[in-house]
Amino acid sequence: MALVTVVLVGGCIGIGVVNGDSGGTTVPAPAADERADTVPILAQAAASQGVCYGWRLESWYGSTPVSVGSNLGDGVPVVDDPACPRWVEVTADVRYTSESSESSDSATINVTGSPDIDRADLYAVETGLARFGLDSDVFVDDPGWAVCRAAVALPLLLAETGVVSPAAAPTAQPGATAAPLPDAGSDFWRDRWGWLLATGGLLLVTALLFTVGFVQRGRQRAAAPAGRTPGKA
Repeated sequence: MALVTVVLVGGCIGIGVVNGDSGGTTVPAPAADERADTVPILAQAAASQGVCYGWRLESWYGSTPVSVGSNLGDGVPVVDDPACPRWVEVTADVRYTSESSESSDSATINVTGSPDIDRADLYAVETGLARFGLDSDVFVDDPGWAVCRAAVALPLLLAETGVVSPAAAPTAQPGATAAPLPDAGSDFWRDRWGWLLATGGLLLVTALLFTVGFVQRGRQRAAAPAGRTPGKA
């Protein structure tokens, strides 16, 4: 049993090291359900206000976007699309650093728009995201969730500047239940999920070994009196 435990501990450490060195700088895209929930909300706002809304998630290390989307659909940007002469887009550029780096993880959030929308109004929308708790720390913790949440906030923030009228209130189908976006994740869990899974597996296997050992020991003790040779104590 001691040998098995040593092997499992070694495997646990190995998995933790591999997880810490590989994939640590990869920026996760929004989940499929997050994108699916965001598109129809933006579509209704665009139809009501006459402005297209979109999101763009980028990695500091990558040349292609991690995720783009808009009221036109998942994967469809609003920039330079003939269907969107007026548009506003939130862009998040996230940088994850390796554990050996002295730099910290960071995120830069920008709101851009078509030339007819004043830069001062776009800046007001950009700074207004913080009122929804969408600061750089949240984008670092869970960039996919944060960029979708920011895109949904664009119609309200743009209406506050007076550029457009408030969007019409969304109407739900009878009996339909709105599915909220999931809570933002933690950078702690993102960096250590492999180690935690391996540790959990180690604890389960160890508990199983102890349980089997106790059961076998109990059976041996119960069978010992019946198996004694007559005449021996």
